[in-house]
Amino acid sequence: MRLKGKIIKYGDNINTDEIIPAVYLVSVDPEKLAEHCMEAIDKDFVRKVKSSPIMVAGKNFGCGSSREHAPLALKGAGVKCVVASSFARIFFRNAINIGLLIVESKECVEKSLEEDILEIDTEKGVIKNITRGTFFSSAKYPEFIQRLIEMGGIDSWVKERI
Repeated sequence: MRLKGKIIKYGDNINTDEIIPAVYLVSVDPEKLAEHCMEAIDKDFVRKVKSSPIMVAGKNFGCGSSREHAPLALKGAGVKCVVASSFARIFFRNAINIGLLIVESKECVEKSLEEDILEIDTEKGVIKNITRGTFFSSAKYPEFIQRLIEMGGIDSWVKERI
């Protein structure tokens, strides 16, 4: 899977309550959740992500509760990929389950700036910062996980097999 786009960048320890505040958990509609995505940190997030669909963040992204609403809100807002130094494990799995591409690369996070353009190749495990002309490695996704993400998540993957 290959993806190219401008980045929007945030810091460490972005938790699920900051991604989508608990008061909005009455819905599982990605578009409804997206309206309030990241509002505690960045009131302009939903506007910014339209032109910068790759989110870059520091360590421990998605920490906090295990709610699936957080990756759903990001996906609903238009985030195509989150690159972080590290992810909370439950967030990592929830993101994969709903078909949100996530990539760990501490070096990419440290050496990329807001609005840089990244090209991500999950088959090769390579991230290119086109703006800076630099390359970073990331874990390669197994073919099964890539297919699951391409299909939009585990629900679609399972339905195809029934």
